Amino acid sequence: MSSGPLPILESLPGDGEGSFQVHMDKSSTMSTDGALVIAVYGKGGIGKSTTSSNLSAALATLGYRVLQVGCDPKHDSTFTLTKSMIPTVIETLAEVDFHAEELQPEDFVYEGYNGVMCVETGGPPAGTGCGGYVVGQTVKLLKQHHLLEDTDVVVFDVLGDVVCGGFAAPLQHADRALIVTANDFDSIFAMNRIVAAIKAKAKNYKVRLGGIVANRSASTDQIDRFTEHVYIPTMARIPNLDAVRRSRLKKCTLFEMEDSEEVLEVRETYLNLARSLMAGTEGLMPEPLGDTEIFNILGFD
Repeated sequence: MSSGPLPILESLPGDGEGSFQVHMDKSSTMSTDGALVIAVYGKGGIGKSTTSSNLSAALATLGYRVLQVGCDPKHDSTFTLTKSMIPTVIETLAEVDFHAEELQPEDFVYEGYNGVMCVETGGPPAGTGCGGYVVGQTVKLLKQHHLLEDTDVVVFDVLGDVVCGGFAAPLQHADRALIVTANDFDSIFAMNRIVAAIKAKAKNYKVRLGGIVANRSASTDQIDRFTEHVYIPTMARIPNLDAVRRSRLKKCTLFEMEDSEEVLEVRETYLNLARSLMAGTEGLMPEPLGDTEIFNILGFD
């Protein structure tokens, strides 16, 4: 089958000195027509999909129309919302030989918990293509079918801490980036790289940093050390609860788990995070630390 047009890599000095970025079709980088667009980033395995899905569930519980877009080739962002591994955009495009005009929303959008609309971009086989191109094609499809116009919030759940031109592509569409981190060196080091990516994208796009979600963290002493030097508010703290682990195994969000004291508490945390985001957050563009500097400030004296 045809693989469709390839993305163009352009040198964009304003997007980071010496950078080569994915150049998107202009029709896929237009304004999202009033929807609040949130891009969730963080170290691989830190709980971005769990955070994104429970945030989407919380937003839907508050009455908002929500679209969650999983941007990962393993396409598991939305399974707690839909109870299944839904077909990806790239798989669906391949079925029509990449003739996007033949697709209807029901071909790639699936309804999840409490009406959350779910899309998984998928991605090319490893080493064979650009994930950013797939994200761009997905956004183009969403706009062509006016799905963003009928949505209050779009949540992009993005692969790991990969901030190359491909997987930084959601930052070209986002109003706010949200970083999920734990209280450890690797997570905070990844967060610093994401801060740098947001700063680079903010030169040409409207995206700004919203804040941090401290996940699986009984304490935040290392996160606090970092934020003393790089001002970023911690918008939510999610402790390392067994209920969160069990919700993934049950293929559901925390909003569908049996009520218990810890489940009710973490639900309220997600609801408060949703309320804060919808109330409006300060758009931040903090200065990332150098690698040596971040190495020196973290750890125990």
